[in-house]
Amino acid sequence: MNCVYILYSAKLNRFYIGFTSDFDTRLEFHKNAESHKFTAKAEDWELFLRIPCANKTQGLSIEKHIKKMKSKTYIENLVKYPDII
Repeated sequence: MNCVYILYSAKLNRFYIGFTSDFDTRLEFHKNAESHKFTAKAEDWELFLRIPCANKTQGLSIEKHIKKMKSKTYIENLVKYPDII
């Protein structure tokens, strides 16, 4: 299932936004990331939000939009106000 996902690390107080067609495998990849990868900087990544997508094109478009916003408030509002998804 295609989805855009947002992970949150309390240690870094940062969000990570990504797209995948296999969420469980991708999450394991982040939890066991190589030291030079961004998600290796913290061990406490947890799922903040998952947005199902009809296809890869839609998913990549949503991911790009969220990243373009560059705003923690915007990401937090995706949960607070699900209608904006």
